[in-house]
Amino acid sequence: MRSTGGLGQRKIGTLRPIKPDAGATPTGPRLSIMAAMNNQARRDGLFIGLMSGTSADGVDCALVDLADRRPMLVALETTPYPDPLRKRILDLMQGRYEGADPIERLGSLDAELGGFFGAVICKLLETERIASASVRAIGSHGQTIRHRPRQPSHSFTLQIGDPNRIANATGIVTVADFRRMDIALGGEGAPLVPGFLNHCFREEREHLVFLNIGGIANLTLWPPGAEDPIGFDTGPGNTLLDAWIRKETGCAFDRDGFYSSQGTLIPELLERFLREPYFGAPPPKSTGPEYFSPEWLSVRAGKSYRPVDIARTLVVLTATTIAQAIQDHAPLCKRVAVSGGGARNPLIMAELESRLQTKAVIGTDALGLDPDGLEAMAFAWLAQQRLLEAAGNLPSVTGARSHGRLGAVYLPGPAHPPRP
Repeated sequence: MRSTGGLGQRKIGTLRPIKPDAGATPTGPRLSIMAAMNNQARRDGLFIGLMSGTSADGVDCALVDLADRRPMLVALETTPYPDPLRKRILDLMQGRYEGADPIERLGSLDAELGGFFGAVICKLLETERIASASVRAIGSHGQTIRHRPRQPSHSFTLQIGDPNRIANATGIVTVADFRRMDIALGGEGAPLVPGFLNHCFREEREHLVFLNIGGIANLTLWPPGAEDPIGFDTGPGNTLLDAWIRKETGCAFDRDGFYSSQGTLIPELLERFLREPYFGAPPPKSTGPEYFSPEWLSVRAGKSYRPVDIARTLVVLTATTIAQAIQDHAPLCKRVAVSGGGARNPLIMAELESRLQTKAVIGTDALGLDPDGLEAMAFAWLAQQRLLEAAGNLPSVTGARSHGRLGAVYLPGPAHPPRP
């Protein structure tokens, strides 16, 4: 856990519980509650964002002050998943049930993750000595299990981590299930972070690209003359490399690029990878580890190459597809601001910089946004947007037919006492 900046002398008052009017009509309590939350979201700045990405390595919990247009990260806690929990998540994501009833596995893991997320939040509040009543809402992304936005029929996305349990563990209003409204509106359901970045950097967007390298890599950029940004997944960030490292070494990831730095690029294998149609498809588009899976890799890699050479080639694949997407969609950009776990892999960053020699590759911290906490901060902002009944998606990014109010609101149980 690390604090990233205090609140100075700003006093954080205890907020009164929200109670419906006694004589309200059947729809009255809901409207009264939403109106009260809307008003308080405008007045109060503290929100919490939870983010667990497609690498499924843990959860980022960000305490964010959203009182001003430029958000301030007050504290950030990154909590790794225990190994047995991570294995159960990855098994479910990859369809490995080992004889267990998959619905039973899904329901149990949903409840377990909800409890885990709630405990992470309680720990952060205790460490920072912040009363739960001082936090307006939690925005919980959940753990993505499957993302299928372009199925011929019944496209869907599924994130788990029971928000009912989060709300009741913390005593804080919780907003979750952000992506499915965008899917219902005909969009990709991802990426959603561009809305937050547009809110923060709309006035200084010229020649600026944001790159997040998580399990999947994605871009946010403003085309010349456009008011709204576009954003899309470029393809694998760390997901294929992480899967290969787990298989070959038993480690969760390639720390500091040590393993892949021992290998050499296999040009014909890279060329085979790059034939993947996804890379040439125009945005809007999004993907996930269910598409760029260990099976995707094994079909193309075969068994005739040294494992370290395959790892090095996967690093080059990530850098090449990102750089090509930037050249295609933002050729005049001058700065590429990087966040996510891939930003800590010096080999990925070196390969990327070598392909973007006319552009400054910087960390998002140079712009005042913590590279590790950016996505969690975005979901804190999305929670605020929901309480304000404002749009959270950008149709220019996701391809949705219209803007939408993203997320469902979960209230703590009425008898839940506020945490001190």
